[in-house]
Amino acid sequence: MTTARDIMNPGATCVSEDQTVLEAARMMRDMGVGSLPICGNDQKLHGIITDRDIVVKCLAEGKDVATCTTGELAQGEITWVDAMTDVREVVDVMGRDQIKRLPVIENHQLVGMISEADLARHLDEHQLSEFVEKVFARP
Repeated sequence: MTTARDIMNPGATCVSEDQTVLEAARMMRDMGVGSLPICGNDQKLHGIITDRDIVVKCLAEGKDVATCTTGELAQGEITWVDAMTDVREVVDVMGRDQIKRLPVIENHQLVGMISEADLARHLDEHQLSEFVEKVFARP
């Protein structure tokens, strides 16, 4: 059985919920990524900030990226999977929730992230096609 651990990018770097959106954007730039998990002072996952969130929820709303915190943009319930989750369920979860990045948790700690690119590297053509149809389908 292929698991979430087998396909994830290990060691995801968190941005603190107290850090500014500007700091998060610079971290994304420096790391060459389009999203970062947001971790709270309790060391737990509180959300994910994406480059799109910065544009839509901060800049387009007239907020100042130098004062707006990542915690202000962390909203709603967080979708995640356990490290031992079967990759078929990973695909189902990402497809059901139409998400492109999925945190992987083990023992209540963030241990990695799964992205579309990870799925593309590890899924067969049929599984990948199903994932794309689910995530990019517009109601």
